[in-house]
Amino acid sequence: MKKKYISVVTLYDLSGNISPLFVVWDNGIKYKIDRVIQRCPINSKIRYTCLFKNQKRYLFLEQNKWFVEY
Repeated sequence: MKKKYISVVTLYDLSGNISPLFVVWDNGIKYKIDRVIQRCPINSKIRYTCLFKNQKRYLFLEQNKWFVEY
């Protein structure tokens, strides 16, 4: 699988937890994340299982950079 680095709008709470709110593609289109289902640490990255309009997708956070796999 290949990595596609993307911009993500996030919320940091008072405890330092990160919640992704929107993903932003290279062309500027922004997609709202309806819900984060799961946050799972995997080696040096964190995988977020997210719902976008009832479709489950994975977002990854690795060393302060966000990506999706395709």
